[in-house]
Amino acid sequence: MRRVRTKAPRLPRWLADRMGLPGQTPQTDEAGHRHATWLELFLDLIFVYALAAVVARLGNEPSPSPKAVLAVIGLFVVIQWAWMGQVYYDTRFDPDDALHRLLVLVALVGAGAMTLGVDEVPESVLLPVGYLIVRGVLLLLYLRAWPTSPSARMVTTVYLIGFGSGWLIWLVSLTVPTELRPVLWIVAMVIELATPWVGVRWLNRWPVDNRHLPERIGQFTIIVLGSALASLLFAVPDHPPPHMILTAAMAFLIPAAVWWVYTTFVTTRLTQSRLRGGQAYSYLHIPLGGALLLLGWALGQVVRLVDDNANRLPLELRLLLGASMVVWTACGLALYWLWTRPSAARLAIAAYGVVSVSLITATVHQPRLMLSLLSLAIVGYAVLLSRRLARAGREMNTPEG
Repeated sequence: MRRVRTKAPRLPRWLADRMGLPGQTPQTDEAGHRHATWLELFLDLIFVYALAAVVARLGNEPSPSPKAVLAVIGLFVVIQWAWMGQVYYDTRFDPDDALHRLLVLVALVGAGAMTLGVDEVPESVLLPVGYLIVRGVLLLLYLRAWPTSPSARMVTTVYLIGFGSGWLIWLVSLTVPTELRPVLWIVAMVIELATPWVGVRWLNRWPVDNRHLPERIGQFTIIVLGSALASLLFAVPDHPPPHMILTAAMAFLIPAAVWWVYTTFVTTRLTQSRLRGGQAYSYLHIPLGGALLLLGWALGQVVRLVDDNANRLPLELRLLLGASMVVWTACGLALYWLWTRPSAARLAIAAYGVVSVSLITATVHQPRLMLSLLSLAIVGYAVLLSRRLARAGREMNTPEG
């Protein structure tokens, strides 16, 4: 693990002192491991609201159109990618001085503009302007880090070229007709998402912090789970009768089981020594996070239909519910694969999760019955997988010989 404390340029010392912003570096624990700073956690706050705005685009109609679902997925990718760019900068560089703080606060303004613009995409320019601010700040940070060392020049050059190209396309999108903007945004995102893979040869020469990156991505995943829980809780009526409390409790078991499995995986640190540039690990969290966001919304709709005494779940809702859990299961298996080739037992557990969820969502139409069976299946999957992960973690930490 190598980190660079950015040395140039900085605010004049007299100005920083007057503002009460002395130069600092991120805190480490007794073992010297880097943890999230207060500034990083502050940055996370605005993305809580951004995720809420994204999922709110689906509304309360239990039969979402494919177009609406694709729009939510696309917006989620933009939001998470904007957040992830700052994380990758922070995991390789260690600036927490006055100038860095001021620049990140400017990025917060951009993230706020993105949040406000989500609801009116593509007509409003708030989303692209906010994204331009967030990524513009990131480009400035990389320019600031460029002269600090040969390794820094190698890494920052990759990002400056790739992200800079995407930034220019986002800028051009402000000048084109409204209906063409999403096309340019997709092109820009493809370029930016491809950048770490095109430059993997150079980025892997400077590995990411193998404690800090999983911690930060895990924190974002918890934020997504929190948004999923909010979608579920908002679906519960005021002064709910006992049967609705029981329904909400059954629905809660599903995100709770997701949290249990994910935290077991993260705390075992199975992939810690294999992160390198972190591309595969972080990219797998994009579909994983999107699946959890849609899962929370879908569960909320099931709870609403139970409250409305509906006898049948719409096909679109069942498909969304099943697909989101299958994607989560597949991403979990892929994350495990980053550590080692899955054993027959691990593949059997994954197959159980996919098959049980698919069968239940495809054949059971009654809301309360489907929710009960789905909760039991996911809790069972979580128990089996958590035991397997815990055993793998013990084997990894047991000295040989």
